[in-house]
Amino acid sequence: MTDEWRGWQEAAETALYGEGGFYRSPEGPAGHFRTSVHASPLFAAAVARLLTGTARELGTETVDLVDVGSGRGELVTGVLGAVPEWLTVRAYAVELAGRPPGLDPRIEWRAELPQGVTGVVFANEWLDNVPTRIAEADADGIARYVLVRPSDGAERLGDPVDGADARWLRRWWPLSRPGERAEIGRPRDEAWARAVRSLSAGLAVAVDYAHVRGARPPYGTLTGFRAGREVRPVPDGSCDLTSHVALDACAAAVGAEEDRGAVPPELTDQRTALRGLGISGERPPLAMASADPAGYLRALSAAGEAAELTARGGLGDFGWLTHRVDRAPDATRSRPRPPG
Repeated sequence: MTDEWRGWQEAAETALYGEGGFYRSPEGPAGHFRTSVHASPLFAAAVARLLTGTARELGTETVDLVDVGSGRGELVTGVLGAVPEWLTVRAYAVELAGRPPGLDPRIEWRAELPQGVTGVVFANEWLDNVPTRIAEADADGIARYVLVRPSDGAERLGDPVDGADARWLRRWWPLSRPGERAEIGRPRDEAWARAVRSLSAGLAVAVDYAHVRGARPPYGTLTGFRAGREVRPVPDGSCDLTSHVALDACAAAVGAEEDRGAVPPELTDQRTALRGLGISGERPPLAMASADPAGYLRALSAAGEAAELTARGGLGDFGWLTHRVDRAPDATRSRPRPPG
């Protein structure tokens, strides 16, 4: 570890993904924080329904699933266990850490996105871990880069923000009052545009902590997590480093792709998205308790898990950004539809 002052993007990149970085640890993300995937198998089942519906729309019985930021493969494994028998899934886990032992051999583990995907590219809590530069308005209201000392997380202001970063701030997260901060989301915009470009046909979905222009947090959202607790963000490799995502900016970054088959994106919350996939959190009818006690208990447990996934002020507030892409030739769309 060094005491040299560095920009937050560079420092976080090393701390998270460098040799010995946080995301290369054996326990993986699940050892430090709980995502929707870890909260309930209902989440993977919902993604399986999304994948199945996409296959039907594409008229194919063989479909790709790309799990971006796969952790230890929990989501892609759950989806493979939930898809119908008629559907053949080519499964990819995209993750910089090494392949975990015992992973389903059907899953191809890789560090880069596959290209020419037909199916679903699903990025669950990936973009919030794409490091960004951080800006803060100085005493004169001038946006300056925030520098950090990796050994202890101390900060100081550096040069004024310029170039493409300054243009991004003006459009997406303008700063004016002293002390206001922003995470400059250009690296996330570019990462998401690459993910959408990897699709030939199907859906690209990003699920993440999010905010939109007009409702940005005035002092940014950068924080750390370690062993299930929120901690001060220190880029020394000992904790996760995360900040909420400007999903509206990510959506706009794919605008150039529309000429090649993408349609306007949809931005909603997880509560709405999961309800559309059959997860509502409604309790089973009380009459079921006497007619089918065991079934009632199972349904009640599932309702509790669904309620957590869709809760206001919690996981239900996650943003879902969806891009639908169809660059396939007309012949592809004329194939017989799969069962169902």
